[in-house]
Amino acid sequence: MNLRALIEAASARLDQAGVSFGQGTTNAFDEAAWLVQWALGLPLDALDEQAVRPVSATEEAAALALIERRIESRQPAAYLTGEAWLQGVAFHVDARSIVPRSLIAEPLAEGTIDAWLSDRTQRVLDLCTGNGSLAVLAALAWPEVEIDAADLSDPALAVARLNVDRHGLSERVTLLHSDGLGAVRGPYDLILCNPPYVNAASMAALPPEFRAEPVLALDGNAAGGADGMDFIRGLLRDAPAAMTPEAVLVLEIGHERAHFEAAFPRLEAVWLETSAGEDQVLLLTREALLQLESGSAAAGIHR
Repeated sequence: MNLRALIEAASARLDQAGVSFGQGTTNAFDEAAWLVQWALGLPLDALDEQAVRPVSATEEAAALALIERRIESRQPAAYLTGEAWLQGVAFHVDARSIVPRSLIAEPLAEGTIDAWLSDRTQRVLDLCTGNGSLAVLAALAWPEVEIDAADLSDPALAVARLNVDRHGLSERVTLLHSDGLGAVRGPYDLILCNPPYVNAASMAALPPEFRAEPVLALDGNAAGGADGMDFIRGLLRDAPAAMTPEAVLVLEIGHERAHFEAAFPRLEAVWLETSAGEDQVLLLTREALLQLESGSAAAGIHR
């Protein structure tokens, strides 16, 4: 058996078992390729070159054992390997934080956000940083910028510390324990935020792989709501005070656009294109946030 045949067999096994994807891969073949190559100690981007490489019986057994562990445990693949990638950058991963997969990484890496910045951009906040992946990518994208990375979860911040140190960025990325914007050190020229936003019905229907992740990072209904917007309501209310006059907020809301627009019908947002479409990541200016607040106050609305 060669490498590609082993990956195809592993892919068929994952499909047969009905595991869920979306935490670094989107399909059985890519997940199988990740796990099999990791088990064999091969570079994960070397399949084309290694496709016909013979696989020994010992290697086959090791790879298939990992595939069975993935199926039986229903743990995300990244928790089994201890590593995941975002925009080609490697990050340590374990069950203390969600698997890095934020779509904000795409406009960040592709330079889409740059048009909203200037030579005066000096301070960036990555709020709800999790394992620190967006903070690291921001520091790599903008070498002259200082980054604060904040999270309510101390276990997640411990993982973020591993990743900041791994990429040699401890002098430019500062980790902060903060409940929302409560303990950050603004004002900032840019705020990145991939917050908990999953609505109550979707939370109840999450597959086991997603239930293995910290609920704090997913559940957008912690204050008793059902639309997934609990954290975001407070964020949009408080963000202007933490922003410089020309600052922007880049926010991920996943599949919750309908709930978002129902919660903030007067908010002027710029929707950013990603591989998942143009309805999952948005950009908000400080001016738009101030107009939202003033409009709510004038209407006697308290979000």
